[in-house]
Amino acid sequence: MQENTAVRETNSINQEQISGQNVVRVVEKTETVETKRLQEHYNFFGPVTFLYAVFYAFCMFRNGSGITFPFFLAGTLLYFAFSLSKLEITLKKGSAFYMVSILLLGVSTFCTDGWAIIGLNKLAVFLLVMCLLLNQYFDTTKWKLGKYVGSICQLVVMSFGELGKPFSDGKAYFREKGKVNKKVWYGLLGVVIALPILLIAAGLLSSADAVFRKMTVDFMNWIRPGNVFNVVIRVTFLFFTSYALTSYLCKRSIPEEVKDRRKGEPVLAITIMSLLSLLYLLFSGIQIFGLFLGKMQLPEGYTYAQYAREGFFQLLAVSILNLILVLVCLSFFRESKVLKVIMTIMSLCTFIMIASSVMRMIIYIRYYYLTFLRIFVLWMLAVLFVMFIGVLINIYRESFPLFRYGVVMVTVLYLALSFSHPDYIIARVNIANAPGGDYSYLSDLSADAAPVIIPYMESLGYDFGAYELENPTDIMSEDTQAQWWGSYQPKGFGYYYLNHNKKRLDQTSLRTFNISRYMARKQIEARIDGK
Repeated sequence: MQENTAVRETNSINQEQISGQNVVRVVEKTETVETKRLQEHYNFFGPVTFLYAVFYAFCMFRNGSGITFPFFLAGTLLYFAFSLSKLEITLKKGSAFYMVSILLLGVSTFCTDGWAIIGLNKLAVFLLVMCLLLNQYFDTTKWKLGKYVGSICQLVVMSFGELGKPFSDGKAYFREKGKVNKKVWYGLLGVVIALPILLIAAGLLSSADAVFRKMTVDFMNWIRPGNVFNVVIRVTFLFFTSYALTSYLCKRSIPEEVKDRRKGEPVLAITIMSLLSLLYLLFSGIQIFGLFLGKMQLPEGYTYAQYAREGFFQLLAVSILNLILVLVCLSFFRESKVLKVIMTIMSLCTFIMIASSVMRMIIYIRYYYLTFLRIFVLWMLAVLFVMFIGVLINIYRESFPLFRYGVVMVTVLYLALSFSHPDYIIARVNIANAPGGDYSYLSDLSADAAPVIIPYMESLGYDFGAYELENPTDIMSEDTQAQWWGSYQPKGFGYYYLNHNKKRLDQTSLRTFNISRYMARKQIEARIDGK
């Protein structure tokens, strides 16, 4: 367990005259060992944090899913590891899972072009980084979901109070060390003298070589006030937030202990949960005999397909509600055998609801095909299923690490979703079931769907030369465009697909390289060259 030692220093002793009496007031300031080390090693944390911020700007400037994203995450973990080393904090075993998962999400982002997955990946990275930091700086063995959520919020909000630390730590460091080394001043002077010479040399070399001239002109065109401002803001933001986050973590202001809040009267929970469980038992019986076995009489005017195609979102909402209710009972009510039985019944009924929702969604997909939302709903149901398995174990085994189980299972399931390329699956399923698919939805898919859509376009006789136009839909007549939007016919969606992806597919620089976009572009170019 990481040592959590606080060193108290007396700053001053004040005497005040109150009602004729001398009152001695001791003003204390609490500093941890890590806080002192952070200040003592400012010559490391200051420059390295600045370089990390510059690296972030290089990797992420107008480039949310290029090859530099996994490198940025790897750089983040290296910065984290070096910081721990300087603070003399040993890397914990549990941190390895978070670090590997973060790197895998970086690889997934580099390999996909789906905007929804990219956004979810970045949210997942943020949450995993927060969990990694908390796990490393604190003893989180007994922490539960509520404690983690509260600690993450505290860490993010309270870190803003540390934004001035780079200045105060730097001032204290140089005051203690004395004057700045003369070599630093000579280095700065060298930069100032070299700049005009560098500009003159660049001008001469540009006039001497056409390739170098083009590269120089492109670079100068990039240096615009808007771009420079953007980069400066990014560097400044990440420098101060990274240093502030480290500074607040070093203070160890988040209490590690978890209070036992299970003081509620079980009778209250038993009453509420038993009434709900009776309702769920009735509903579960209808699902078993009506939906699963098909042996109940349906409402008038309903076919079996119509009955099965409705209600999956409502069942998903009820399943989430049940998970919250069971967690509340486990966290705030005293232990009771009766309550455990009722929570078990509710959990088992929830399994039936999850199965019913999955079956309804699958039947719905057969009629209305796939969308990202429908895939995400199925994924959420899988998450709820594995979470309730953990909940059932936790009901009868108090020591079961439910939160850690949840983090591992949700992370693994999300990595499976992230690497699955949902847009590819959507295109494959919907095109395989043509002509009933929604071609307007297909036209908005990302480059991930290209391995399915491009061959399908070729089979329909599309002119891939349209890709070389500024707007590929210009190849269609106005009548054809109007006809396609009115009937969603397959003959028009491909040009809209090319138009939708053209700008992103053209981002092929070394910094913005993305596997999915590269492969899509190659497929299109192969068909253009084969004309």
